Amino acid sequence: MSSETATTTAENTSGSVELRIGGMTCASCANRIEKKLNQLDGITASVNYATEKAHVTGPDDLDPQTLIAEVEKTGYTAVLPSPPQSSNSEAEVESAEDAELRSLRQRLIGATVLAVPVIAMAMIPALQFDYWGFASLVLAAPVVLWAGWPFHQATWMNLKHGAATMDTLISVGTLSAMSWSIVALFFGTAGQPGVVHPFEFTISRSDGLGNIYLEVAAGVITFILMGRYFEKRSKRTAGAALRALLELGAKEVAILRDGKEQQVPIEELSVGDEFIVRPGEKIATDGTVTSGNSAIDASMLTGESVPVEVGEGDAVTGATVNAGGRLVVRATRVGSDTQLAQMAQLVEDAQSGKAEIQRLADRVSGVFVPIAIAIAVATLGAWIGAGFPLSGGFTAAVAVLIIACPCALGLATPTALLVGTGRGAQMGVLIKGPEVLESTKRIDTIVLDKTGTVTTGQMTLTDVIVGSSTDRAELLRLAGALEDASEHPIARAIAAGATAEVGDLPTPESFENIEGKGVQGAVEGRAVLAGRETLLAEWSQHLDEDLRMAKQAAEQQGKTAISVGWDGQARGVLVVSDQVKPTSAQAIEQFKHLGLTPVLLTGDNQAVAEQVAAEVGIERVIAEVLPKDKVDVVARLQAEGKVVAMVGDGVNDAPALAQANLGLAMGTGTDVAIEAADITLVRGDLRAASDAIRLSRRTLRTIKMNLFWAFGYNAAAIPLAAFGLLNPMLAGAAMALSSVFVVSNSLRLRTFKTRAEDPAPAPAKPEPAIRMGPQ
Repeated sequence: MSSETATTTAENTSGSVELRIGGMTCASCANRIEKKLNQLDGITASVNYATEKAHVTGPDDLDPQTLIAEVEKTGYTAVLPSPPQSSNSEAEVESAEDAELRSLRQRLIGATVLAVPVIAMAMIPALQFDYWGFASLVLAAPVVLWAGWPFHQATWMNLKHGAATMDTLISVGTLSAMSWSIVALFFGTAGQPGVVHPFEFTISRSDGLGNIYLEVAAGVITFILMGRYFEKRSKRTAGAALRALLELGAKEVAILRDGKEQQVPIEELSVGDEFIVRPGEKIATDGTVTSGNSAIDASMLTGESVPVEVGEGDAVTGATVNAGGRLVVRATRVGSDTQLAQMAQLVEDAQSGKAEIQRLADRVSGVFVPIAIAIAVATLGAWIGAGFPLSGGFTAAVAVLIIACPCALGLATPTALLVGTGRGAQMGVLIKGPEVLESTKRIDTIVLDKTGTVTTGQMTLTDVIVGSSTDRAELLRLAGALEDASEHPIARAIAAGATAEVGDLPTPESFENIEGKGVQGAVEGRAVLAGRETLLAEWSQHLDEDLRMAKQAAEQQGKTAISVGWDGQARGVLVVSDQVKPTSAQAIEQFKHLGLTPVLLTGDNQAVAEQVAAEVGIERVIAEVLPKDKVDVVARLQAEGKVVAMVGDGVNDAPALAQANLGLAMGTGTDVAIEAADITLVRGDLRAASDAIRLSRRTLRTIKMNLFWAFGYNAAAIPLAAFGLLNPMLAGAAMALSSVFVVSNSLRLRTFKTRAEDPAPAPAKPEPAIRMGPQ
């Protein structure tokens, strides 16, 4: 057990405490602490070896001191939860990790310098001078006793608590090898002049006290220290994404107080404060723009490289970068309520959790050490019983002890989860928990809400149809000016479209809203009408045949057509619709490549739904569904044997997101939808859903590959060691390398890119459209 005292990060709200545990050296350590905590009444604990954290839930009056006492009873360390002290506590955590890494590095360097000549003398007979065995002992003793001290210390602590871990296997194996060598040197024939000792990959069957195993003791300690050092470094690298996320926020902010600008630490910012963001600066916290226009670079939060234009009244997110002009922002959320803090908490919760597959690995590693010791004892007995020399049986038993360390098994799942969820956070994909990964493997159907998910959810001017002898720019200027005085979404769309094309609009001299029909008023001395065809007909302004046909064609496509007239004549038709997001068709193609059947779900009429579905490539449409019936549609698909993922963004999508086997919420949507979902997509791009599913599946595959390696390695290597086919020093190297392999394999997830995988087999035959009306 390491001597460093762990620092603690705590969360002590609603009967929940998170502790950083000190002294764990393998998954069986975590398993012991978890069992001990779970024995307390009303307590549910989960201890994660990779993150070195314990997450404990219980009654509201949960006492952290009780938890700490229980952890210390098992021989490990934890500290009373304390509130964060700005960045100082982070620095303390970092310095403790650095100290542990530095101690490991010093031991590794010392062990390597001393062990190399010991191993060289044992492997190369030409270097075996008279009394070389005693020289090996002088060099090997500091390696075993000093460099290997953490293993022996942990073994003693565990022994006092009646437990055994992988440290027990290492300590018993190396001390036994050294003790045997000392006996052979001083009381046997191994220390006599002229004795040579050729290195063999398998176990030599020679005279019991003619062999020494100092190269085994020194080599095993060195290799395992090397494995643990690189494992520790890799684990820190794996958690880098979350640390980078936490460091994204601004450290200082320019607050406006009594009309004066004042630079203060971010901790002093309160809800309602107005602050200034200059070009190139980070936005201090979530808020609403009160003055100024700019472009916001949100790539560090959403993964979206294109800056977003914002102006007065628009919401902005803390930690994004002001890429354009000067902004004044009113804070709406600060501290732990901000989107950045919630993202970080989601990622941390996911990394601290355990998938079912990991719980299986923990249970196996928990019983592995006692079984390994039993196999080692049985191996020794079998060799002696078969008439082989005691030294052969002893060496085989030591090889079994060393090769059986279940370190790779304990790292297989948490390291992959750590890297996968961290990479997801960098891409704007927040996975709520490890169990979500297992859901993504099984889904075969993905239900997509139309408005705000496949489409933008905002009305846009899509077409301008002008009558004979009418100028397009004049039509847009007059109609746009009149609609600009209205707050209706369709009017706003027309005004925005007109402004984009013709520039500033004139101000109407008069304006009147005709309920249910449209608007009328005077613009530049003209009496302008804009609205339903019936409104124009009341003023004897009738659409000609070409305008009428164009209007009907637009309406048949599910679009909204606004008739415009002035000076006693119908002048044109403006077409407004909810635009399909430019990336939606590509996202649908990606879903099909993943083997998923996309289904469009909407409350809109069948014509509109089928038009949108045709545009993006969806064959199955379920239209005219009341908001409260969406959950029934998901349940009905599940009853058909489908495993359903649901993507939505509105309050009315929340029950369906919860009902689905996998719920994905667009981060541009409501907090209710995000709360109900399993995965949150920070950016409003449907391709992020494809990325989320691909990343989850890739992480799950990595976990399974790691577990296969760890299980397969032990299953294959223990019999080899027991039958004398594996030298103990090579066993130590292989055990250390297995842990490094598992962590390195997990780190490959850092290279995951936001792109579609190679096409899968063609999707199944399209299913017929379903029309579902109110019941």
